[in-house]
Amino acid sequence: MNKSELISKMADDAGISKAQAQSALNSMISGVGGAMKKGDKVTLVGFGTWSVSRRNARTGRNPQTGAEIQIKAKNVVKFKAGSDLSGKVN
Repeated sequence: MNKSELISKMADDAGISKAQAQSALNSMISGVGGAMKKGDKVTLVGFGTWSVSRRNARTGRNPQTGAEIQIKAKNVVKFKAGSDLSGKVN
């Protein structure tokens, strides 16, 4: 499912226009991104938790040449599925 399909599903399920569903989805994505940028954790009970984790700098290898390369430290997004979401895919 891509973003357009999700927007259509949200609009149908909620009985709202696609524009309203798109606005709601964009607001949710913006809210989660803004909270994570501040270092906060975002939890939707039953669905899952988004968090930010620090990945330290490390040495890697170029798979084509085998040469060592330095990979910079960075923040990465982690998502842990909640029990309700996990139960739907099992």
